[in-house]
Amino acid sequence: MTGQPPPVHGARVEVVGLGASYGRTRVLDSVRFTVGPGGWLAVIGPNGSGKSTLLRSVLGLQRHEGQVRIDGVPTTGLPRRERARLLAYAPQLPVLPEGISTLEYVTLGRTPHRPLLAAPRRVDREVVADVMARLELESLADRLVVTLSGGEQQRAVLARALAQRPRVLFLDEPTAALDLGHAQQVLDLLDGLRRQDGLTVVTTLHDLTLAGQYADRLTLLAGGRVVAEGTPAQVLTPEILSVHYGARAHVVSGPDGPAVLPVR
Repeated sequence: MTGQPPPVHGARVEVVGLGASYGRTRVLDSVRFTVGPGGWLAVIGPNGSGKSTLLRSVLGLQRHEGQVRIDGVPTTGLPRRERARLLAYAPQLPVLPEGISTLEYVTLGRTPHRPLLAAPRRVDREVVADVMARLELESLADRLVVTLSGGEQQRAVLARALAQRPRVLFLDEPTAALDLGHAQQVLDLLDGLRRQDGLTVVTTLHDLTLAGQYADRLTLLAGGRVVAEGTPAQVLTPEILSVHYGARAHVVSGPDGPAVLPVR
């Protein structure tokens, strides 16, 4: 590497009156939230509440009503390549192509930044090398991405998204199918990158304790609507969990946020 890639600064994300449907089935209705630059918002909610659809709608991958603004500018009509320079997405179940190495897969994240069909430039190689080093993927560079373990694949998917050098990173269940240690590793890594680079993060999280420990703010969806929002301590209460999850739980305060403990 000849030098560090230029720093990335997070953007403000505003979602106003967002609604979405699948056919005649209403999935989201009048959803609203705001994330400040460098913030981390976790979208939580019971199964079927519309979390994944919300992320896909904000990204323009799902037809929707309402408005999404990045630093006050509506994303409606934004060209796809320009959108990809601002926003990166790591889906819950990514399609990993056969026959390409981890290095080639992560390099795909540079596509929005270079001319169509052009080979990677020096700046692209520098960004990819920087991201792979930070995510400890250098030793896996030549391995076929489909042969990696689940945790290694999660890091590769995150690396590809970060190689876009986005201002906002969207992650759908980044800890899905990971054991506790790998889940913590991924979230620690993400939190470190966010604090170091000022990246804005919006993620869905199924594990409420992880959401409470890592995110700055939570938005709770139920029935396609926002039913609670605020700090983890404000949202993760026994009363709210009982009403919207049908769950019996204690909530224990800790130095890094609340932990949710199911009880019989």
